[in-house]
Amino acid sequence: MSDFTLKPLTPDLWSEVAGLIHHSTNAWYRKHGFADVFQGPELDCQLFCEVYEQLDPGCCLIAIDQQSGRLAGSCFYHPRSSHISLGIMNVHPDYFQRGVGSRILRQVVDLADRENKPMRLISSAMNLDSFSLYNRAGFRPRMVFQDMLMAVPATGLEVQTPRAERVRPATMEDVPAMFELEREVVGIERLRDLRYFVENENGYWHVVVIESTGGGLGGFLVSIAHPAIRLMGPGIMRNEQDAVALIEAQLRVHRGYPVVWLVPCQCDHVIRTMYSWGATNCELHLGQSRGAWFEPAGIVMPTFMPETG
Repeated sequence: MSDFTLKPLTPDLWSEVAGLIHHSTNAWYRKHGFADVFQGPELDCQLFCEVYEQLDPGCCLIAIDQQSGRLAGSCFYHPRSSHISLGIMNVHPDYFQRGVGSRILRQVVDLADRENKPMRLISSAMNLDSFSLYNRAGFRPRMVFQDMLMAVPATGLEVQTPRAERVRPATMEDVPAMFELEREVVGIERLRDLRYFVENENGYWHVVVIESTGGGLGGFLVSIAHPAIRLMGPGIMRNEQDAVALIEAQLRVHRGYPVVWLVPCQCDHVIRTMYSWGATNCELHLGQSRGAWFEPAGIVMPTFMPETG
């Protein structure tokens, strides 16, 4: 049995980590009879290294096989003032069941314990190996999300959405209100993430907000359009009607492409509306926490890019 060295990711290994993310993720889904998550070349997955290094420099641990020098695993994590979020974790199939994931996870958990912060993550409900890994480390399921998939017609959706007239692109002036809304609804703080999305220096991000009738913001929704992945989220809304209006606005961004987004299973109005538009379910995910948990006071739409919430 090989031993492993854990160390921070450095830029010279970005391409290897991109290959690991691409290969290990697709290998798991193929093994269980599903289509590849990443359809393009491996280097597209450098998106994770790029975005997370911009948001959280030095916050990725990699595991190196001491005997062969091979990359065995990687994990991004995201320290915030209110919590630490566990991002995408991958173990090479050749190293499954050899303790790589638990070694990496232990180091991040120890960091959270030293800083006395709760941890949060979004994990597949289908992957019982990862569920067991997180459960043993003290994570508990708190919410269930339906992964909704739609191939958006190139001509867009022919729907009339109530409250659509209140939706508009976000500006930097909206960021403080977005921050306060997320803190009120979810109890977390990630100001620099919200600024990062709205600034959109990379050109991947699209952010829309919906104005409340009484003034202020009723919600916001982010999406990413990149060759590696197209996702909606994160999003925070006070009610389901505002959520539907924001989703419809983001679907226009992805005309001609498939896009995935997560909806809390209890949001019956949102889910039924998505079905009526042609969306289908492709997976279930669990919102998990370790330590203190804040029961949402509205609608939460998390995402896998970036997994900072």
